[in-house]
Amino acid sequence: MQESPKYWKGIEELENSPEFVKNALTEFADFLPVKETYGSSDAAVAPRRDFLKLMGFGLAAATLASCETPIKKAIPYLNKPEEVDPGIANFYASTYFNGQDYNSVLVKTREGRPIKLEGNPESPITRGGLSARAQASVLSLYDGARLQHFAIKGQKADKDRVDQEIRTALAGAGRTLIVSPTIISPSTKKVIAEFASRYPGTEHVMYDVNSASGLLRANGGVLPSYDFSKADVIVSLGADFLGTWISPVEFARQYVTNRKVSSDKRTMSRHFQFESALTLTGSNADVRVPVKPSEMGAMTVALYNGVVGGAAAGNAQLKKAAAELKAAGSRGLVVSGSNDPAVQALVTAINQSLGSAAVDVAAPSMVRQGDDARMERAVKDIIGGQVGAVIFYNANPVFDHPMGAQLGEALKGGKVKTTISLNDRLDETGSLCTYAAPDHHWMESWNDYEPKRGFLSIAQPVISPLFGTRQAQDSLLTWAGNPTSYYNYLRAQWKAVTGSDPKAWDKAVHDGVAMGSALAAPAAQAGAAMGAAEAISAINSAPKFTGTELCIYEKVGVGNGTEANNPWLQELPDPVSKATWGNYVAVPRKMAEEKGWAQGDVLKVTANGKSIELPVLIQPGQAAGSVAIALGYGRTQAGKVADKVGENVLPFAVMRNGAIMYANSVTLEKTGATSPIAQTQTHHTIMDRKPVVQEATLKQYRENPKEVTEYETISTPDGPQKPNKVSLWQDYEYKNHHWGMAIDLNSCIGCGSCVVGCQAENNVAVVGKQEVINRREMHWMRIDRYYSSDASKEDFETKGKLDTYAAMEDPSENPSVIFQPMMCQHCNHAPCETVCPVLATTHSSEGLNQMTYNRCVGTRYCANNCPYKVRRFNWFSYYSNEKFEAVNGHMFTDLGRMVLNPDVTVRARGVMEKCSLCVQRIQLGKLEAKKQKRRPKDGEIVSACAQSCPTQAIVFGDMRDPESRLSKLLRREDGERAFHVLDAINVQPNMTYLTKIRNTEEVRNA
Repeated sequence: MQESPKYWKGIEELENSPEFVKNALTEFADFLPVKETYGSSDAAVAPRRDFLKLMGFGLAAATLASCETPIKKAIPYLNKPEEVDPGIANFYASTYFNGQDYNSVLVKTREGRPIKLEGNPESPITRGGLSARAQASVLSLYDGARLQHFAIKGQKADKDRVDQEIRTALAGAGRTLIVSPTIISPSTKKVIAEFASRYPGTEHVMYDVNSASGLLRANGGVLPSYDFSKADVIVSLGADFLGTWISPVEFARQYVTNRKVSSDKRTMSRHFQFESALTLTGSNADVRVPVKPSEMGAMTVALYNGVVGGAAAGNAQLKKAAAELKAAGSRGLVVSGSNDPAVQALVTAINQSLGSAAVDVAAPSMVRQGDDARMERAVKDIIGGQVGAVIFYNANPVFDHPMGAQLGEALKGGKVKTTISLNDRLDETGSLCTYAAPDHHWMESWNDYEPKRGFLSIAQPVISPLFGTRQAQDSLLTWAGNPTSYYNYLRAQWKAVTGSDPKAWDKAVHDGVAMGSALAAPAAQAGAAMGAAEAISAINSAPKFTGTELCIYEKVGVGNGTEANNPWLQELPDPVSKATWGNYVAVPRKMAEEKGWAQGDVLKVTANGKSIELPVLIQPGQAAGSVAIALGYGRTQAGKVADKVGENVLPFAVMRNGAIMYANSVTLEKTGATSPIAQTQTHHTIMDRKPVVQEATLKQYRENPKEVTEYETISTPDGPQKPNKVSLWQDYEYKNHHWGMAIDLNSCIGCGSCVVGCQAENNVAVVGKQEVINRREMHWMRIDRYYSSDASKEDFETKGKLDTYAAMEDPSENPSVIFQPMMCQHCNHAPCETVCPVLATTHSSEGLNQMTYNRCVGTRYCANNCPYKVRRFNWFSYYSNEKFEAVNGHMFTDLGRMVLNPDVTVRARGVMEKCSLCVQRIQLGKLEAKKQKRRPKDGEIVSACAQSCPTQAIVFGDMRDPESRLSKLLRREDGERAFHVLDAINVQPNMTYLTKIRNTEEVRNA
């Protein structure tokens, strides 16, 4: 892999370079305003904002969308700046953090417009991985639903007038609240502290929708950091740490470190999961036990007694977990997703008893700092009229807090004299505020972050602000009477880290990450740790549930609803249910059968005196006596994409003992209506067809690694032969490159980051709920999810009953789960190529199955002949059809087109689409190597899906290069775990899968 400076640069390097200064002052003299001294350099240069406007999309698009007077003309370069080449991408290091999800990123720009995010390999936390939300956030930059100007009572207003009125109002407000999600920016916290010193009655209140307040309180206000790579036995009590809990990208990379197996590493961690709803983490566990929400506290007590007290613990699986934890000692780890401080106190006590090396309180995590009790007091004070002014800083509690309805009524009723929104749109909370000073998008902003004590990262703007917005920190500084720009403020704060040497700052901006601490003020303590005896007493005396229990959870895609107006996230299938576009009531099959509910029947769900109506989804693995509903849906003022999609379940959450509890008792009533659920996969098992996906136990792998994978054979006169030994095809000879891919099913956790990464890279269209129902989704890459079944072919063969065979499609009540990424297999004997009447699909000299779009006439013969069903037919001109405006939202507006990758054709109606193995990336890598008169090096060319994978489950490379990582992997795994899907039909795919190995006693039929 090349050194990082060859991949990307910090904007500061370009801005302060002598070449840029000279060219800017000579070529753009007529356009530049007053020259200024910038940073620590004495050179006079163009202000960054004006430079980026000139460098914008097509030299005009970003400018025309800007809030300032547009530039009407552009002049050609006489001496082109060194780093700006039309048609060549630039990468800039930055940071994505939306109040809960942290990712260190590289932003890919083309002619000044961001089009794609990559993971930053320099980050010691995310290590080059990305979440699906981070991948999709580039599209939110071009969201036309963002507020594009300052406003007073919803009407456009002059910025200076807004500033003046706000300063006057704050001066006489008395008590002022700043309400925000978790802020991990040290410099932003100092800005807030400076604002508070100017207005002494100011209090900053942070809250998190997916709250960890109970975990904070159980640890004396500190959120421990975790390293799952240091755990041989993991017990999770409802913590979806691979999906949504704390820091999933970081945890996923750690987790798979001890899950990868090979001929020279035949050990694995053991993972127990006790949970109510079937989560992404539970799907990857070795042992999963469904538990009702009301039973989780007792399970924690039993586990504590089994590990610390030495008493027998609960059911058989819990006893086994306790015994293995004790045996693992410091290599054991227990985590809990509960927000109950008592439960978390017992979990802390268990980890302390084990001396767990996987728990670190010396370098705590900072990504969850919300204090539920403090937020509850703040809302009550607002309702009681005890607050003079409130500033909502990227916070929307009217929508996403359990007391949101009461808060909304208070804001409507004028309980607070001065209300200010810094949110990026007039959302459910912002629309109720008098003043709106919209914040920049994070790609338009400078900022710093400290996700973990001692680990820093920087965000830099990669485009000029598209609208008349202002960075929230600049607004606070302005209202505090500080004329310093936030950029200069940030630079000054970072002198504590980088010193006065501007090169150290440039390096930090270039790398995007740095070590050290910006000395942020410590977070307020959330309460003292609770003793074990007190915690057990609190758990035993907790209110009991009656009737059906509700579990509220967060989805990997839409999350808490902050980015619900992003169509890429709305159409991203949930990893478990494979559902898109909305939430639903997930119910266990037995409950559905007993109540007479069918999938799609609409239920009226009632709790806390409130009701919502949602369709039924029959979910294997859902704990008996319980149902689950995802939060983040039911937006009303987010934008065309999100509004009225699903229902808001957060009013069903309750506040108890100063903490938000996402479990409650509900009543369910069938309404008689139906509402189909848009699922991208409606078959559940592989019906025992072993060549599709394969798995084995660790014990089997240790005993005989060459027998864990089943290889098909065919009968010949010379005896059984592998299918590839007998062929009617003339085999291809690859003389230069032979591109391929290997996917380790042990490492794929099903998170979906690769799906969104492929969508962003290849301009894949969004089709909306109805077209998904019509089976017309356009994703080039999908992740198939297979449940185990209790029926088998042996049952069918011995019993001879057709209903037995049909039952093989029925999942187990508590199934094991396998995820299998599936895309075009780029077959060497491709069935699609032989049936195309116009040669639109052909085979390349490097092993790629190619699509020539302007030759395709849409016969769809190739799709019918594809055994993998990975080809997508473009039924509509999605980018120009008004029918899809609501579902695509901003993607295909004039502004939204700026996200499109110019290296990939935007397909017209009536053609076939499919994975191209990112051929544009292959060609670029080959061209760069050719310029240097050499072959591409392994790792220089990486497909979008492989680059985004947080667990490195996907390995892409040249199979003609014997030293490539892919070639070495295939040689090592040949005859052990490497297999091709549907190998018996001898299409000879270039995609290889590695058999999944489970650390459990048995493997059930999938």
